[in-house]
Amino acid sequence: MKQTILMEKYPIFELDIDKSETNFKRVDEILDYLKEKIDSHDIAVYIGKFDHYSHTKSLKDGEVAEEILDAKNIICCFGKTLSKPTVLGIRPRSIGVVELEDKFVISFLEAPNPIANEAMESWAKGLINS
Repeated sequence: MKQTILMEKYPIFELDIDKSETNFKRVDEILDYLKEKIDSHDIAVYIGKFDHYSHTKSLKDGEVAEEILDAKNIICCFGKTLSKPTVLGIRPRSIGVVELEDKFVISFLEAPNPIANEAMESWAKGLINS
């Protein structure tokens, strides 16, 4: 898993998984796996899924890179404190799952909560066959 700065301002975690490295065949299978991880976590709560690919394709001026075959997000929250009103501006968490011809790309924005980062990184790495 690598940590990078996207567009010179967004700290993200990204994991590229060759399709030969995982038993998962489709984005929806990965989202189901991630939902199980969220549901079994002590703090995380499942919020929903978003079909980014279909949404973008449906827009009059929507553009999807040719190499992207599918792209969805699973949304959850790790918030166990509300210390101030503005903390909601950095919640909830979204994990992106993109399918390319030869691999899946898992990504998420770095959370201010180390527990959230550790969990999401562990879940992403769990997609790789051991």
